[in-house]
Amino acid sequence: MAPGLPTAMERPHFIGIGGAGMSGIAKILAQRGGKVAGSDAKESATAEALRALGVTVHIGHAAEHLADDASCVVVSSAIRKDNPELARAAELGIPVVHRSDALAALMDGLRPIAVAGTHGKTTTTSMLAVSLSELGLKPSYAIGGDLDAPGSNALHGEGDIFVAEADESDRSFHKYAPEVAIVLNVELDHHANYASMDEIYESFETFAGRIVPGGSLVISSDHEGARELTRRLAGSVRTVTYGEAEDADVRVLSVVPQGLKSEVTVLLDGQELTFAVSVPGRHYAHNAVAALAAGVALGVPAAELASALASYTGVKRRLQLKGEAAGVQVIDSYAHHPTEMTADLEAMRAAAGEARILVVFQPHLFSRTQELGKEMGQSLALADASVVLDIYPAREDPIPGVTSELIIEAARAAGADVTPVHDKAEVPEVVAGMAKAGDLVLTMGAGDVTDLGPRILDRLAK
Repeated sequence: MAPGLPTAMERPHFIGIGGAGMSGIAKILAQRGGKVAGSDAKESATAEALRALGVTVHIGHAAEHLADDASCVVVSSAIRKDNPELARAAELGIPVVHRSDALAALMDGLRPIAVAGTHGKTTTTSMLAVSLSELGLKPSYAIGGDLDAPGSNALHGEGDIFVAEADESDRSFHKYAPEVAIVLNVELDHHANYASMDEIYESFETFAGRIVPGGSLVISSDHEGARELTRRLAGSVRTVTYGEAEDADVRVLSVVPQGLKSEVTVLLDGQELTFAVSVPGRHYAHNAVAALAAGVALGVPAAELASALASYTGVKRRLQLKGEAAGVQVIDSYAHHPTEMTADLEAMRAAAGEARILVVFQPHLFSRTQELGKEMGQSLALADASVVLDIYPAREDPIPGVTSELIIEAARAAGADVTPVHDKAEVPEVVAGMAKAGDLVLTMGAGDVTDLGPRILDRLAK
């Protein structure tokens, strides 16, 4: 039976309640009986989904939005110190809680699975949430993306398992104490918070050190960063490796593409197990194997979990088909790091056959573009043609000299066909002039490029 509501969370106020991580915690607190309120910069489907649960959602940030009797104010690392609601909390003496502490409090008393890694966290967390639910285990979960509808990124379940996405970007995953932790991969990212790979490794070592006694670390045997982390941990935690390497504990024997799906065969405890993955690409197949290994480490029968994994049909923005018009399919990709971009483009190339692949790419963060702009451009060379937008700043201020031109130059140097577009409103017309029946169009990036999919489809339909 899941625990009740932490006392400090009875009347929480969330600043930025519409964000993927924040909205999930708010949803679970509301489902546990909390009187939840919050604010966000703009209206959204997520805000409406929260209101349907009885959550008070204010639009815009203002001191008067914070109720005097709030038990705490929940913030993420993206909230600036001059936020008026944060200032009002200080005046009233209301405790300020980081979202990771709020999530850790929700997991207390349960059997947490924490999913970490530079790429693939949302997909793997979603796969576990869906498959464990399919088996009737009624898990709670908090995911960094919606499964099939706005607000479906989190659920308060009646069972004793809690599946959570563990974010390394601001070291907040150090707050969790999982029974099973997953590390999918380890790469240098989030350059505003990490200066080197050594700092990244140290952060992941701290995360692994938080696993409860008797718990397990499920970690890739293929990814060099993950293998280095395993070496650094040197047996300090029970480790279960997965992947195509011959020494993997859960060895991937084959990944067979079947259109926009895959069939995966693994060797587990001396037995071969074959199951379907309803999203394309080798990297998503490996995410499914990580989910399988984690569930088995928690005591779920392997054959049952493998069968249940087939019920996962995807998460929004992870190679999500948005529709088709004039014979052109439009697919949305959250990829924003070169490794993710390459993986998604290779997956689409394997699934598309002879079809052309056109990409609308929006770089995410000035710091990431400064460090990885060249590699982003090289990834775009895998497409037949690309449109590149201006950088989506998110929480960052501009960096002098850092623009999308860094990516465009690198892409052209790699032989890519690239068209820069500075006004998003022009993209549907540009794409309509490029696309032909049979083509695949990918809107790619972690910002608001996702909004362009429906507009491109509308323009193609005319």
